[in-house]
Amino acid sequence: MSRYHAIQAALQREPRAWLVTGGAGFIGSHVVEKLLSLGQRVRVLDNYFSSGPNNLERVREILGPAAAAGLEMMPGDIRDEATCAAAVQGMQQVIHLGAMGSVPMSMDRPLECHAINATGTLHVMEAARAAGIGRFVYASSSAVYGDDELPTKREDSIGRPLSPYAASKYVDEVYAATEYACYGLETVGLRFFNVFGPRQDPKGAYAAVIPCWIDAMSRGEDVFINGDGKNTRDFCFVRDIVQALLLAATTENAAAFGRAFNVGLGQGTDLNELFQTLRTLVGERRGEAVKEVIYRDFRPGDIRHSCADTSQVEGVLEFAGEYSVMQGLGETVAWFLR
Repeated sequence: MSRYHAIQAALQREPRAWLVTGGAGFIGSHVVEKLLSLGQRVRVLDNYFSSGPNNLERVREILGPAAAAGLEMMPGDIRDEATCAAAVQGMQQVIHLGAMGSVPMSMDRPLECHAINATGTLHVMEAARAAGIGRFVYASSSAVYGDDELPTKREDSIGRPLSPYAASKYVDEVYAATEYACYGLETVGLRFFNVFGPRQDPKGAYAAVIPCWIDAMSRGEDVFINGDGKNTRDFCFVRDIVQALLLAATTENAAAFGRAFNVGLGQGTDLNELFQTLRTLVGERRGEAVKEVIYRDFRPGDIRHSCADTSQVEGVLEFAGEYSVMQGLGETVAWFLR
């Protein structure tokens, strides 16, 4: 039995109270869904900055009223200290996902990015410590690698940040390491690579590439690649991200504390390959061919290559991804076109 399956069984035997910031978002709603399915009590702190109530409504529909009864929605902003202090009361675990999650948006609004991602994270961290919560799990990002030239990113090799978003996430890691060193708060950061899956928003100027492309293809609209399509990304299915978060929240391995770990598939996929795969999957479901891609200029702040070395998260947290890119894309396309 894998550690992930073992901790799910343990949580079902002894349920806990969880605060999930950003729990109404794409990744957050999948975390909330998993926790509720395991009989946990979940409080979501969210101001709908990058989402709305629809994701949690869908979770309630999927799980039914009995499991969904464990969900408490708390509207609020992590930029407010009093809100964070109230949110942690009565909680045993904190998973912090609330953030401005877009590189382009951070380029347009750097002060707001810092206020949410750096100051907001410190607010939640300090609130958890003051409330006597011993573990703080938070989302970092592969963006922290910046212009690091290693084709496969290792946790100990960081380049210069290429966006305010990247800088803010690195600041989070510095504060988390400091909280552990100075106060003993067991912080564990996860550097998410390119997460995708059902419920990811395809709309808006800052939409992620996979939902954006699926939505455009399903409507017979043009699909664009910024650059030559040879940029590589490590695409990781959202349910594997949920696994990593729960492993981090429950680990007893002290080697995990005060550190940040890569979470990805450990495999790079270039955008040209991704386009052709999605084109085939969507075309098969629509029963007609999808248009060819249109190339345009590179986007400022984008990293050329991004692939995770997953040896640390596998060794320390016992993470074992369960989904290939193709499996994840198949489920994602089916969900969007259903």
